[in-house]
Amino acid sequence: MTHPLKAAITGVHGYVPEYILTNDELATMVDTTDEWITTRTGIKERRILKGEGRGTSEMGIEAVKGLLEKTGTAPGEVDLLLCATVTPDYVFPATANLIAHACGLGHKPSFDVNVACSGFLYALTIGAQFIESGMYRKVVVVGADKMSAIIDYTDRTTCVLFGDGAGAVLLEPAQEGYGLLDSVMHSDGAGAAHLYQPAGGSKNPPTCETVRNRLHFAKQDGPSVFKFAVVRMAEVASEVMERNHLGPDDVAWLVPHQANKRIISATADRMGIGMDKVMLNIQRYGNTTAATIPLCLWDYEKQLNRGDNLVLAAFGGGFTWGAAYVKWAY
Repeated sequence: MTHPLKAAITGVHGYVPEYILTNDELATMVDTTDEWITTRTGIKERRILKGEGRGTSEMGIEAVKGLLEKTGTAPGEVDLLLCATVTPDYVFPATANLIAHACGLGHKPSFDVNVACSGFLYALTIGAQFIESGMYRKVVVVGADKMSAIIDYTDRTTCVLFGDGAGAVLLEPAQEGYGLLDSVMHSDGAGAAHLYQPAGGSKNPPTCETVRNRLHFAKQDGPSVFKFAVVRMAEVASEVMERNHLGPDDVAWLVPHQANKRIISATADRMGIGMDKVMLNIQRYGNTTAATIPLCLWDYEKQLNRGDNLVLAAFGGGFTWGAAYVKWAY
C-alpha cells in the first residue's frame, strides 16, 4: 500500500531557564498559598528567564541548537524555520528571523506564528504543508514564550499560571503512514476580551497612561476561559479521533496544552482517555503558552514508540483552538 507524503516529527528538543519560581516564593509576592495554587491549577513551580536584555529568541535558539545537534542536522540543511510565540523579542523583526540567524541557517525563510497557546499546533500544521507539497524537506517548528515579560506579578489571577520555555521539532518527509495525519483548527475573535494584552499594539500604543494603568500585561477572565477551553479542546480532539476512526484504546497519548490541570483532566475525561495516557508537566513548568506541547513531547520522548497514535490539543487567547493526529515516527 502506498501512503501519501506526510510530514513526520523526526526529533524534538526543549529548553527551560534555570531559575525556578516556586509557589512559596509567589506567596511572598501576592495573596496566595502553595495549596491554593496547586489545588486550582496543578502547578508547583515554573521557570523564569531572569536578567535584562534576554528575550524569547534566546530560549528558542537553545532549543533549536540542541535539536540540530541531537538529530545530526547541519544548519544549512534546514529549509524553513517557524516560531510560534506571543512574546516576540520585538514587534519586528520576527523572532524566527533572530533564531534562524543565530543558529546559522543562512538566508533560509523564517517567520512567526502568533496564535497564543494554540501557536505550536498551528505552526506544526503550516510546516507540514510545506513538506507535503514537496517544496521543502526539513522544517524546524519552534514554540517559545517568555510569559514573565507580560505577566503582572501583583495579579493573582495570572501570575500563578505562567512560565517561560521553548521547544522545537524537526519535520521531514515520511511515506510509511507516519507523521501528522490530520489536524483541525478554529478561531473566534468574540473571545478576545476574555484573554488578551490590552496595550502595546497599534490600537492602543504605549503611552505613559497605558504603562501607569498596567495595560501591557496579559489580562484573563478565568471562568470564561476555563469554560470555553474544556468544551473546545474536547470537541476538536474528539473530532480528530472520529475522523480517523480512533477509539480511546487506539490513542497512546493525549498531548494537551498545559493551561490548567483541571482543564486537562476534564478534556481527557470527555475523550474517554485515562490520565495515565495524558502527557502532563504543568506541575514543573506552568503554562509556557506556545512551548507547552513541544516541551511535553521532549519530556516524554523516551516513553514514545514508533507507531504510537498521539492526539495534540490546544486552546488559546483570541480565542483559538485546534487538534492534530500524529503517528510517531521513531
